[in-house]
Amino acid sequence: PLFFNQLQKDLEEVKELLVKATRKRVRDVLAAEKHKLELEIKNQPLPKPKDVAEEEKSSLGGYTVKINNYGWDQSDKFVKIYISLSGVQKLPAENVQVNFTERSFDLLVKNLNGKNYTMTFNNLLKPISVEGSSRKIKTDMVLVMCKKKREEKWDCLTQVEKESKEKEKAAYDTTDPSEGLMNILKKMYAEGDDEMKRTINKAWVESREKQYKGDIPMDI
Repeated sequence: PLFFNQLQKDLEEVKELLVKATRKRVRDVLAAEKHKLELEIKNQPLPKPKDVAEEEKSSLGGYTVKINNYGWDQSDKFVKIYISLSGVQKLPAENVQVNFTERSFDLLVKNLNGKNYTMTFNNLLKPISVEGSSRKIKTDMVLVMCKKKREEKWDCLTQVEKESKEKEKAAYDTTDPSEGLMNILKKMYAEGDDEMKRTINKAWVESREKQYKGDIPMDI
């Protein structure tokens, strides 16, 4: 806005000088400068009225928090995502915005207790109907309703989750049952607490001892 005002003042002065100028060469120089200034002003973004700028600033005040916690459920026609946000029902409805595409949605909650909240879901498992999808504001919660294009059961929410589950299943679903069991035990050991690790170690030692005893011929 400051630069814009300076250009306006320069233009006014050039116009005043043009009125006073009598020499053709001087008038030509001033006319060229006037044209140049008018073009610059035309290409400047218009300054926003103060109240609009202030309103925008206050509506996006504070900092933005990414929402990671949610719950979800489904019916034949909808996939429902539940997002807990304390006090969200007190906001003006236009502060809770959801944009849908056929395979994604993003949520923006503006100026809730001085912060903005966002959540984005890309690569939804199956296509949704943009027109049929909506959001509902409940007490301390936003409910995002994604309308299914086809009435079918979703095993998970996104394509990424599906691929992750398939990889995990492939790791355990081997042709050799003992290998599959070994993978499960390895995972349990890696993710378990000390008690779990002790239990698995004990079972492992006992199983090796049994194998060893079984291998010894009886006539020794």
